[in-house]
This record gives sequence, structure tokens and C-alpha cells, in this order.
Amino acid sequence: IKADLQYAKMEKVNLEEDQRKKINVKTLAGGLTALPNLFIRSCSVLLGLYALLTLMLIICVSYHCMSLNVALLIGIGTVSFQFIFGPWLMDLSLMWFYGISWDSPLPIHLSNFIRNTCRKQQMEFPRIGLLLDGAPQAFTYGHHPNNARIIISQGLINLLEPEEIQAVIAHEIGHAQHWDMLIMTAAYIVPLVLYYIYRVSIESKNKLQYGIAIWSYILYIISEYVVLWLSRTREYYADRFSGEITKNPNALAAALVKIAYGLAGQKKKEEEESNRNPAVEAIGALGIFDTKAAYALAIASYSSPTSKMNGKVNKENLQDALKWDLWNPWAKYYELHSTHPLVANRLNCLSEQSVSLGQEPFIVFNRRKPESYWDEFFMDLLIQYLPALALICGVGIAFSGATICSTYDFYFSFGFIILLFGIATLVKTHFCYINPKYFPQMNIASLIKKVKVSAIRPIPCTLKGKIIGRGVPGLIYSEDFIMQDDTGIIFLDYRQPLGILEFMFGLLWSTELQGKTITLTGWYRRNPVPYVELKNFTVGTTTRTCYVYHMKLIFSGFLILLGIGCLCLF
Repeated sequence: IKADLQYAKMEKVNLEEDQRKKINVKTLAGGLTALPNLFIRSCSVLLGLYALLTLMLIICVSYHCMSLNVALLIGIGTVSFQFIFGPWLMDLSLMWFYGISWDSPLPIHLSNFIRNTCRKQQMEFPRIGLLLDGAPQAFTYGHHPNNARIIISQGLINLLEPEEIQAVIAHEIGHAQHWDMLIMTAAYIVPLVLYYIYRVSIESKNKLQYGIAIWSYILYIISEYVVLWLSRTREYYADRFSGEITKNPNALAAALVKIAYGLAGQKKKEEEESNRNPAVEAIGALGIFDTKAAYALAIASYSSPTSKMNGKVNKENLQDALKWDLWNPWAKYYELHSTHPLVANRLNCLSEQSVSLGQEPFIVFNRRKPESYWDEFFMDLLIQYLPALALICGVGIAFSGATICSTYDFYFSFGFIILLFGIATLVKTHFCYINPKYFPQMNIASLIKKVKVSAIRPIPCTLKGKIIGRGVPGLIYSEDFIMQDDTGIIFLDYRQPLGILEFMFGLLWSTELQGKTITLTGWYRRNPVPYVELKNFTVGTTTRTCYVYHMKLIFSGFLILLGIGCLCLF
């Protein structure tokens, strides 16, 4: 009877889940989300940005903060230099520091796809550069559609299926066809010039120019967010372009998942082992992912070679991984500061496009949150800024006391401020490095499923796997690593109190660790890239320890003792 009841309960749960999926599929089938007119939005944004810039330059000239010639030189000179020389400087950077290959032959299917797509779009065959690295990544840059450069990595070819590679390339061709290189270069000039005006004005001793500096900085912040907003819009258009060209939006969705979350199965190869150096730095704003995210986005992970997925995305794991994007308020915070939309939002748009083409959607999200995560978010914000708040409060209280009481002593004021700051720093350290003695054994897939995690709120863990690459491919002094276990790949953040120690470790010892089995303890964080900040790790018989946590404890303890000492002197 108990077994029958349990079975009936499971059937009810499955039925409810199927009904939710049908409801969500009907929602997707309600129609393809209409994207705003790209030409109108781009023109209106550029006109608005340059109107702000022109207004600021007129104010500067009117109040004699700078001459008209200087103002024009700043505007025209910066735009011209960035646009004319930017792609060539990028070419040199890629050749000198990243070993790019411009003459490597492409797979026949990919070469034919690019040729056919360019012919249909009436654009020249782009210059294709191959980054000889195991990380799946792609980006584009150039002046206009007919001299675009598209960079792909060997890892992209190794990891993705042929139709998925074509979808990624179509996304990059979409950037070129929409003139995103020119539009985004022109847009980025405005915050650059506004920041320059701020820097020039703030160095002046004139009070009027201080006011101009404040306004230029405010406009600089506003323009930054406007540019990021425009960039995210153009990413949606590049995704849709890819779906229209390939007639298979699910291919790009699968590629995004494999690159971003690493929940795809490893493709079967004739060779059981392959030399990989995953984790590529996205160079340029028109990459498949945000530059900051792609720098640490070494989680193009996959299942073990014995997995039955055989290159197919594990949808169950994907649903769990996307919960952070969908539910955690930090995800919206990071998207606001990103050039690219959240991957979950991009996948949802691609699923809508699949349904509009009469295809099964790549994934159907369950957007019903089991609880609110805003309380954790606000607590994280409080902890993040607690030392700054303590410092402000301490200075305010000390200043108020000094104006009220003539006997107020310097040592008392200084000691009170330092003591309050030290206590706040200690509280933040304890919160950010919770349970420093308890690190339960976990795997990468189980960590990525966690929703209540951020850069401030970590999860202690112990992991075991294999080091398969540097944090920044090709960079000889990169101190960070990429680690693989049976469930995925994740970025390992190696930190020391002094940057020179990190540099020396990356330069002298990190190469010896490639391909070795590693057992580590650390704190899993997400910002929004999943990574583990190392506490210590063991490779063979060698154990190395990161002392950032210890130094933060020592520093906060020193502040507290210093504050108490000053109070005792009073």
C-alpha cells in the first residue's frame, strides 16, 4: 500500500510537471517576441549619446574649461583613431600574444557554410583566424562587413557539432552584416570622451570646473549603461540572424550551453585523450559572450568520456544551472553591467524562434520560483559595503563628537574609526570565507546547480579532478587553472596576498601542473561566472596554500588592535 501511494504521488508530480511544460510551450507558441527596429534604436541611441556629448563640449567651451580646438580634437581624433587603427592593432595583438593563425584550413563544411552565407548576404568572405587553443570561443571585429575578421578557436571545432559551429559563425556574421563593429565603436566613444572631460576638469582648482567634472562623470555613467543596453539589443539580433540563416535556432542554443555552462557531453573521438588548454579571453565586444565573463569562462564542460550523452546537452542539468540566471537577483545586476544578455534570456528567445519555425523548443523554463532570493541579495549587498559604511559612520560620529565636545581627542577619534572599520572587515571576511575548516566533497555539476551563491556568499567544497588548461590560454604567466572532473569543467582562481607571488607561480610552476590530477579545497562563488577560489590544493605529493583568507584575518585583527591601542592612549 505504501509503495502504491508513493507511486501514485510520483505520477501526480510527473503529471503536474508535464502540464507546466505544456503551459510554458503554449506561452512560447504565443508568438515570436518582436525585437525593436534595429536601425531606429541604433540611430536614436547614437543621436542621444552624441547630443549629450555635444552639450558637454559646448558647456566646456562656454566656461573656458577648454578651447574649441581641443574639444573638436578630442571628439574627432578619438573616433578616427579607434575606428581606423583599432582592427589592425587587434591583428597585431592576436599575432604577438595569442599565436593566432590566419592560414589554417577550416573544416570543409564550415568553409562552404561561410561562403554560401556571405554570398546570400552579398558580403565578402571574412578573414578567418584560428586560435590554437582548446577553449570554445568566437568573436569578430573590423571596420565594416566586407573586411570583418572572425576569430574561432580550435576548441570550438573540437567541442561543438558541425551544425552548432555553423550557428556560432552565423552569429558572428550577423554582427558584421548589421554593422555592429561601426555602431558599437561610435557608441563607445561617447563615454570615453566624457570620462576624459571629467579627468581634465577634476584636476583644475576652479570650483566651476569641479561642477563640470561632476556632471561629466554623471553623464559618463549614464552613457556607459546606455551603450551596454544597445550592445545587448544587438546580441539578440545576432542570435536571431543565426537562427534565420541556419533554420535551426536550437543549434546556437546548444552551442551557447556548451560554451557557457559546460553541461554538454564530450564528443566521442578516435583518440581517447586530447591535449586541451580551455579558457579563452574574449577579445573584443562582439564575441559570443561578454568580455569579462569570457575571461574567466573556462567552464565549457562536458561529461566523462563514458557518458551516454555523446555530445548532447543534459537538459536536466541545464534546468538546474539556469535557475541562478532566472532566480538570483545578482544575475540581473550583472546583466545590467554586461554587454551581453543573460544566457537564460538568450535561450528563451531562441526557443521562441524554434517554436515559430514549427520545431520543438530547445528548452522550456520553469520560471516559478520556490522562494524569494531578495533577502540573501540584500544581505550580500550589506556585507559587501559593510567596511565602507563602517568607515563613513565612524568618520561622521567622530566629526560630530569633535564639534560638540572641545575635549575630543585625536587618538580617540582615530581609534574609534579604525576599530569600527576593523570589526566590519572581520565580519565581512568571516561571511565571505564561511566554514574555513569544513569543505565537503562535491562535484562540479552539483555546485553549478546552487542558487543561493554569489561572489560574497560562497559554498565551501572539496573537488578532485584534472588540470586541463590555464586560466588565460597562451598567457605564460597565467596563475589560474581550468579543472575537469566527471561532471564538468570549472575555473580555479589562484590568489595570493601579493600580485608578484601570483605572477611568479604562473611563470615558474603552473606549466608543470598541466594534465595532473588535483585535489583542492576552496570556496565556490558565482559572479556570474562559476569559479572556485582556492584555499589549498594537492598535486601528487606537493601541497600549496593560498593565504588571502589568512592575510585578511591578520589585517582585520591588526586594525582592531590598532583601534584599541589608540583608544587606550586617549
